[in-house]
Amino acid sequence: MTAIGLRPATAADEAYCFRLHKAAMGAYITAIWGWDERVQSDFHTRAFARDRWQIITADGADVGILHVEHRPTEIYLARIEIHPDHQGRGIGSRLIRTLLHQAHQHGQNLTLDVLAINHRAQALYQHLGLHEVARHGENNIKIRMSTRPPQHSPIHRS
Repeated sequence: MTAIGLRPATAADEAYCFRLHKAAMGAYITAIWGWDERVQSDFHTRAFARDRWQIITADGADVGILHVEHRPTEIYLARIEIHPDHQGRGIGSRLIRTLLHQAHQHGQNLTLDVLAINHRAQALYQHLGLHEVARHGENNIKIRMSTRPPQHSPIHRS
């Protein structure tokens, strides 16, 4: 079994994190907004939070990014990106299962947002027990998923 670890991101990881983001999310971003290297680089520079991001390692090699926010009523998975060369090996699943366990232990929900066109990630999250609770963003491009039970509105019939 692969040894998975987390280490704090450092300033030296900023360029790695951008390359990883481009490899893991570039196709989705291109499909929705188009990829403009300068715009994406500027966005990444503003978003890079070495004090909150962790680098995911597998057998000692850097393979991804994790950003988790522990909020009063939920654990919010703000970002999990695994390099495509390491996807499908259970790394993300194991990390998410750990977060699910933490949320359960604290009586909280695990919540995240996923791009609507990222069907592979949605399938993984559903397999792990999360479900859609809302859509948001321009043209509903993001899906909020959570362990929180979905709110069903009453059906009104005339």
